[in-house]
Amino acid sequence: MTELTTVNPATDKPIAEYPLMDKETAFEKIESAHAAFLDWREKTHAERAPYLNAIAKALRENVDDLAQLMTQETGKLLRDGKGEVELCAQIFEYTATQGPDLLADEERTHSGGKKRGIVAHCPIGVIYSIQPWNFPVYQPVRVLAANLMAGNAVVLKHAEICTGTGLMLKEICAKAGLPDGLFEVIIIDHDTSDEVIAHDLVRGVTMTGSDGAGRKIGQTAAKHLKKSVLELGSNDAYLVLEDADVELAVKTCVQGRLYNNGQTCVSAKRFVVTDAVYDAFVDAFVAQMKTIRMGDPTSDDTQLGPLSSEEQFATIKEQVEKSVAKGATLLCGGDPDDRTGQYYPATVLADCQPGSPAYDDEIFGPVAAIIKAKDDADAMRIANDSRYGLGGGIFTKDEDKALKLARDHFDTGMVRLNSFGTADPNMPFGGVKDSGFGREHGGFGMKEFVNAKAIYLP
Repeated sequence: MTELTTVNPATDKPIAEYPLMDKETAFEKIESAHAAFLDWREKTHAERAPYLNAIAKALRENVDDLAQLMTQETGKLLRDGKGEVELCAQIFEYTATQGPDLLADEERTHSGGKKRGIVAHCPIGVIYSIQPWNFPVYQPVRVLAANLMAGNAVVLKHAEICTGTGLMLKEICAKAGLPDGLFEVIIIDHDTSDEVIAHDLVRGVTMTGSDGAGRKIGQTAAKHLKKSVLELGSNDAYLVLEDADVELAVKTCVQGRLYNNGQTCVSAKRFVVTDAVYDAFVDAFVAQMKTIRMGDPTSDDTQLGPLSSEEQFATIKEQVEKSVAKGATLLCGGDPDDRTGQYYPATVLADCQPGSPAYDDEIFGPVAAIIKAKDDADAMRIANDSRYGLGGGIFTKDEDKALKLARDHFDTGMVRLNSFGTADPNMPFGGVKDSGFGREHGGFGMKEFVNAKAIYLP
């Protein structure tokens, strides 16, 4: 393949063609990023902040064009795309405001407290960012903002289907005044990507995607002694405990399962419901899922747009069919019509069994898996019975109980209590187990790719 074509999943019509770069061209981009880094690292954190604020302003000024392109390339609801751009602007502003203090030199002592020491958070160079298609602006931005503040340069390999969005983001940053080379975009195949990881000037690798892809990229990075941060998706469990507000739980869980057309790593996917409220929850949940309006992602009335690609549609369809074959009961949906576009309806599976995709795997689409638990303790056991550990949720009227479960028992990186959400600039984002390692946001991401340098003063 010498070029790639982006396709609108709502219409199945081609959008644009992009030539793939050869290794030499990709390496030139890395060298350009390194040259820009050598100048950028000389600036103080406070001197870098205005550039980030300028990018935030530029993002808001270009929100309509960015959101429209995201919708064309991935099928994202247009209003969700606009919300994504605003979140990205807030991330740049948060990083500009908080970064100088979070990355400031730290005073320490050594030699039994008799002498002074300094811990400096020093930039390391070019960071290679490999990002997925489901949040075409947010995914690159959460890496870019943190590393620009830290003093690094970033080279982005975006998902093929949203190549245009990656290039538009680069253009916006350049027009906002970001120095040339600090943010480069490369359009390459997987083999060339492995060679990029191995390049001497690449000092760190960050990737969001499947756990299978994460294993390969993580192994390649480790082989070349490059630090990596991996966010590898999940099969998040939302617990509906015996004393839950069922009406709130149903409303929130529908939102959590269908947000971004069901294609969110940290969305609600498994619903572990205690026997005491099972029938009430399932009846109301299925009733609401049946009312979901699926259609044109640019329409204000649409609640569910298309999946991102023909490949994604085929994957979801197969996962649902395999889950039913393994004993799951189809309560609604699961019957895509033959309309043009990659539209898969809101679907609910009950009686999901271990060994089936609905129980074991991440279904990256509008498919809810319901699992009955005997009681609260059994619900917690089922939630943790997963190779993943990114996020999760708990519905209960007892906040103290929920906090204890979240802190002491839920084996995930994030937990929501009586609510659903995706990310916040002031809270760490990341997971455990097969959901990967490392953290972004909340100040943690700014320190993932720095050299914590110990300086001993006499």
